[in-house]
Amino acid sequence: MIGGFGIWELLVILLIVLVIFGANKLPEIGGGMGKAIRNFKKATTEPEEIDVTPSDKKEKEVDAEKKDNSSSE
Repeated sequence: MIGGFGIWELLVILLIVLVIFGANKLPEIGGGMGKAIRNFKKATTEPEEIDVTPSDKKEKEVDAEKKDNSSSE
């Protein structure tokens, strides 16, 4: 018994899911759910990257990039 559901209840739920989505869509749905769970776990375990560059230095870099792009055209 899983979570209060017996084997017959689980089979009925599986049958309903097969009828609604079809056998071809189930692997796609499972793969999408697996990717979503992996991405969520990865996002929760990885530390966030914090940009500590001072704002005036960022502005200078953006201005320099704009000048480089305009001179190359």
